[in-house]
Amino acid sequence: MEFSSGRGRLKQARLAGDRRDLYPHSLQFYLEPPTENISLVEFESFAIDRLKLLKVVENLGVSYVRSSDSYKTKLEFELRKLKFPYKALAEDDYEARRKDHISHFILRLAYCQSEDLRRWFLQQEMDLLRYRFNQVTDNLRQKFLEHVNLSFEAVSEDLKNELANELYTSTPGLSKPLTKVKEQMFYKVGLADAVDLFRARRVFIKDGFAYVPFKEIDVIVLNNYRTKLSKALALTARSLPSIQSDERLQPLLNHLSHSYIGPDYSMQKNTGKISLEQIDTLSVKSFPLCMRQLHKALRDNHHLRHGGRMQYGLFLKGIGLTLEQALEFWKKEFIRGKVDADKFDKGYAYSIRHSYGKEGRRTDYTPYSCMKIIMSNPPSQGDYHGCPFRHSDPELLKQKLQSYKIPPSGIAQILELVKGMHYQLACQKYFELTHDVDNLGFSLNHPNQYFTESQRLLSGGRELKKELSNSGNSQQKSNSQESMNSNSAPTSSNTTADAELEGLEAYFTED
Repeated sequence: MEFSSGRGRLKQARLAGDRRDLYPHSLQFYLEPPTENISLVEFESFAIDRLKLLKVVENLGVSYVRSSDSYKTKLEFELRKLKFPYKALAEDDYEARRKDHISHFILRLAYCQSEDLRRWFLQQEMDLLRYRFNQVTDNLRQKFLEHVNLSFEAVSEDLKNELANELYTSTPGLSKPLTKVKEQMFYKVGLADAVDLFRARRVFIKDGFAYVPFKEIDVIVLNNYRTKLSKALALTARSLPSIQSDERLQPLLNHLSHSYIGPDYSMQKNTGKISLEQIDTLSVKSFPLCMRQLHKALRDNHHLRHGGRMQYGLFLKGIGLTLEQALEFWKKEFIRGKVDADKFDKGYAYSIRHSYGKEGRRTDYTPYSCMKIIMSNPPSQGDYHGCPFRHSDPELLKQKLQSYKIPPSGIAQILELVKGMHYQLACQKYFELTHDVDNLGFSLNHPNQYFTESQRLLSGGRELKKELSNSGNSQQKSNSQESMNSNSAPTSSNTTADAELEGLEAYFTED
């Protein structure tokens, strides 16, 4: 794939040589990388849309049974909206197929960079293929199997009659041996390709072959796809040094792997509407667990190390604290510890002004998204930043949730999501449990989004008012306090956030 810096692209040039034969089917194993020219603008647009799609796939896979009508309806809606292939476009959807092909390979580049990223990408791509494969017609499904060299031998009618009883007893879902077996198409599949079905005792085995009903063939397809994609991701990871030498691509790929695809919270409409006296109460009612943890640590220790100050300070800026309020907030707390007023003014105050764009390069820094918190700068001993669902020991996380009066059933659900590495969905479940709602109707991707949605819910949809939650005292000890993806495209401040923060971190290195 080659890239051009121009914003426009000529359709006639793109279709030179009639490339429609590149995509004979809506389904793909993505075996051949794209070779056409593509602008950097389209590169980023395709990648962002596919990332949005995979985030929806992840969210729906946890929230709904994959075979349910709700799951299928919601996922088809997203495919239509983002203009990716779906069943209604199975015959003539060149533009959607092209976007599907190119966007997969872009995210493959971005998500091959670590084991966690590879595992997440692989799972979502498999779930997406499973849905698509089961949605197309039997005829198109058969053509796809032939296209990817999975042409299994169909069991003849005579052999089906001969093995009717064995097929009936070994295949779940068949009621009457003769009639149902005759109606069902079976394939002879090598045992190595049907290991999962064999382990689950869902197929008949004879002479080294599994007799797989057509309705179970998706398991074989997915196993084959998993093997191919896992190997491809590993090979792509080895090629990263050559990709990283391209100064046009590397910033985009790094951004995508930590990407946040929601609103920009660097400019907060509530600026100045929150008083310092409200913060303690808000931390209990409307802060996500990561920020609640940081706030408690700050109140307990009267200090946070630089990682915590960056994460929490930018969050407070995003919810509406002015520069003057931030300076007062941090100074009052730090001088209660081992930092005197003179040391704060000479050191820490500069870094706070810098984060508000009043020093240095005058950059208006953006609050951290969930992906940035999860994927970068993990906490070490003595740190309180990071994502509690990602970085905490499960037993310690359980104890923390118990102290916040989360019911045992809810804790079990959260820990199960954490076990499956669905950290943002675990945070979403925490939101639902602490706000007594069943279904948010949106995906949580940002701590400031959590705060905004919490305040909207608690205030009945009204904007946050200064008069609300004014009972807290900013000087109280935290042990008494604690008793208590959007559809917007990323802005320029998001795409340059990593580069910007390099300069900011230099001012937070003093502990």
